[in-house]
Amino acid sequence: MTTRIALSVVAAMGLTVSARAQTETWQLDPRHSDAQFAVRHMGISTVRGAFTKMSGTVQYNSTDRATSFIDVTIDAAAVDSRVAMRDDDLRSAKLLDVAKYPTITFKSKRVESAGEGKLKVTGTLTIHGATKEVALDLEGPSAPIKDPQGNSRMGASATTKINRRDFGVNGYPSLMVADDVFITIDVELVKPLPANQ
Repeated sequence: MTTRIALSVVAAMGLTVSARAQTETWQLDPRHSDAQFAVRHMGISTVRGAFTKMSGTVQYNSTDRATSFIDVTIDAAAVDSRVAMRDDDLRSAKLLDVAKYPTITFKSKRVESAGEGKLKVTGTLTIHGATKEVALDLEGPSAPIKDPQGNSRMGASATTKINRRDFGVNGYPSLMVADDVFITIDVELVKPLPANQ
C-alpha cells in the first residue's frame, strides 16, 4: 500500500512537471495588435475607434488551456477615432480621464473551451480606475508559424460588450453616447527564437 501511494505521488508530480513544461510565455506584438471599440451616437450611427498601443504577455499551455494566463495593458491615451477633437474629448476628465487613469488592463482568471477553435476567457477589466469581471469570447489562438527570423507567432481575436457606466465613464447622457460599448481585441503573439539558436 505504501509503495502504491508513493508511486501515485510520483506520477502526480510528473504530470505537474509535464504541464508546467508545456506552458510557454508569449509576448504581445504591439505593432500588429490593437483594441477596437464601437459605440452608438445619438442612436443613429456607430462611432468606431481603436487604442493603438498595447503590451502584454500570455502564459499559454496548448495541452491544458485552462492553466493559461493573459495579462494585457492598453495605453488609454493612444485612442484614435479619426477625429482629433473627439479623441481629446475621450482623453479628458469627462470620459477616460487619461491623466489620472493612464492605462486599461485585463488579467484573466479562467480560460475555458467554448467549442472548436474557441475559448471563453473570464477576467478583470480595469478602466477609469474601476475593476469589473468580464468575459471575452476568443477565437484562436491560431496554429503557431515561424516568421523569417525564426520566431514563433500566433494570433487571436476576442470580443466582449461592456457598459461604460459600470466603469464610471459618465461624461455624456445615454441619449448622446450609448452606454453599451462593443470591444474587439486583435493580437499577434510572438515567442522569440532562443538566443543560442
